[in-house]
Amino acid sequence: MIKVMKRPQTTLFMLVSVDGKISTGSNDERDFDKDLHNTDGIKEGLQQYYDLEQQTDLCSFNSGRVMAKVGWNDEKDVVEKIPVDFVIVDNKPHLTKRGVLNLLARTKSLFLVTTNKDHPALGIKDLNLEVILYEDTVNFIDLFERLADRGVDKMTIQSGGELNALLIRAGLIDFVSLVYAPLLVGGKDTTSLVDGKSIETTEELKMLKTMTLLEVKPLENSFLHLRYRVNNPQ
Repeated sequence: MIKVMKRPQTTLFMLVSVDGKISTGSNDERDFDKDLHNTDGIKEGLQQYYDLEQQTDLCSFNSGRVMAKVGWNDEKDVVEKIPVDFVIVDNKPHLTKRGVLNLLARTKSLFLVTTNKDHPALGIKDLNLEVILYEDTVNFIDLFERLADRGVDKMTIQSGGELNALLIRAGLIDFVSLVYAPLLVGGKDTTSLVDGKSIETTEELKMLKTMTLLEVKPLENSFLHLRYRVNNPQ
């Protein structure tokens, strides 16, 4: 009998440039959220992306690197509570103890996923924190099954290009929702929607993922919203 995997329905939701970049540069100082607010021709339509983001699932999947990059390790006077569960993968770690506490103040529940036995989250006792520790590498199939067992039925993914690639190639992304900004970024080292290992052999062509277009919606200021279903094997 074939085992049917129970896992959340997932949507990769990202803001991208027309050339597929998800950042303005190759280091952590460069960031769409920070830089595009100061870019003429983009800043005028940027709020449309944030409005769509407010409609995403009540469980958000991201990486510790992204969380640190956007400032969650900083001291904050006030952190607004939202009714959203966060799943954060953080092996290095990128998050400090302050970052974990800030995210706990922000979220309904925090699932901190790591292979780091010294992660600062392991020293925090909080009923809304669950640390999921893996030995060497994160088993994302197992992780998604665990999340389903804990009541996560839908999840929006907004991680970086490397993590996006792992999830897509593992068949764990069901839908792709992209807001295209009228922008060309360039730079071979600037992260894109899907990074990861490049395909080199004919055998590896099986890693390609086709998609079915569900919706095309022109937005104001030359922005565009596209939605796809990923054609994963049943």
